[in-house]
Amino acid sequence: MSTRELVVLGTAGAVPTRRRNQNGYLLRWDGQGVLFDPGDGTQRQMTHAGASATELRWLCVTHFHGDHSLGVPGIVQRLGRDGVPHAVHAVYPAEGAEYWERLKHATSYHGSPTLVEHPVSGPGETLQGNGFTLTALALAHSIPTYGYRLAEPDSRTYLPEKLREHAISGAAIRALSGPLLEECSTPRPGQKVAFVMDTRLCDNVFALADGVDMLIIESTFLDTETDQAHERGHLTARQAGEVARACGVKTLVLTHFSERYTAGEDHLFMEQAAFPGAVMAHDLDHVALPARRAVS
Repeated sequence: MSTRELVVLGTAGAVPTRRRNQNGYLLRWDGQGVLFDPGDGTQRQMTHAGASATELRWLCVTHFHGDHSLGVPGIVQRLGRDGVPHAVHAVYPAEGAEYWERLKHATSYHGSPTLVEHPVSGPGETLQGNGFTLTALALAHSIPTYGYRLAEPDSRTYLPEKLREHAISGAAIRALSGPLLEECSTPRPGQKVAFVMDTRLCDNVFALADGVDMLIIESTFLDTETDQAHERGHLTARQAGEVARACGVKTLVLTHFSERYTAGEDHLFMEQAAFPGAVMAHDLDHVALPARRAVS
């Protein structure tokens, strides 16, 4: 059975705390691991979470602030040390290519992992994965930053009673088309996940989040710091909730919390997001994607 879940490796903002490691988010997608924003300590957090380098097929960096990228050297080292045989696609802002090269060659490594690099620039672009597309769109932060949207193609679910009624079976099912296909099946929207970090509200936040099954989004501040959030290119929990409601999101995952907040204030993030499908992320959480369902 395929597994689709988010493994949360770190949830802190710029500064890690005793209970929150720096960023790190592993999306498990049918045996393909997509690692977003590995901050410092991600390699160890993967071990705690029961994840391995051999799972990784994609490595996506939103921008080159340390809490989103200082774990890159450890991940590259681990890919080589573990002898990962397959290529890993690396997506990052082209404007930060100098930082990418420094991180990639930070130390002497054992082994030579195969990295297929995809520097993105301008408004962004869409890349083709195995069974999904990965779209990168520019966000509004203090340095070039991109959000990501992973989308599975739409498909159809066949209706057994209708197939029996028309005596259709085997290879003939796959050959169905036109009105008969419409009668014997129902649309099944592909699953979609959006990853939005370090940005003010902008059009592309909403474009990335539109209709997704899961939105993983920064909520660095509470609304008492709304002005500061805007100045620093960040979102509040309330704004994250507003995005989720406007975009018809199913599951909202709040993360990237400023170190100023204590455990006693966690409930305020949930209250201000005010979204029924919200999850406040904690390190080493496993959050399942909502079940896929055909359109009735």
